[in-house]
Amino acid sequence: VQLQASGGGLVRPGGSLRLSCAASGSIFSMLRMGWYRQAPGKQRELVSRITSGYSTNYADSVKGRFTISRDNAKNTVYLEMSSLKPEDSAVYYCYAVDSDYDVYWGQGTLVTVSS
Repeated sequence: VQLQASGGGLVRPGGSLRLSCAASGSIFSMLRMGWYRQAPGKQRELVSRITSGYSTNYADSVKGRFTISRDNAKNTVYLEMSSLKPEDSAVYYCYAVDSDYDVYWGQGTLVTVSS
């Protein structure tokens, strides 16, 4: 499975973006999918994930502002980001874990929050 992340860009503080992670194959059997991010000089951190049963988890720093969803028919996972802050600036990577616990990564999409 190949993952293609898109939707990043430059946005002002308080603005919104929607990231998409499109898979080359079916995501129906993926145990979980989600997003990590990595800011310059910082470790990669988990932002959010969604399971095959649609359970979701969020980093404390994004709770109430970000929403993750998955559309199995479109083989795509989304990350709706609102009330963006400068500290949300990072490269966002989508990932997927299949039923064999193999992990797949997308190429990353850059989000810059700046006035």
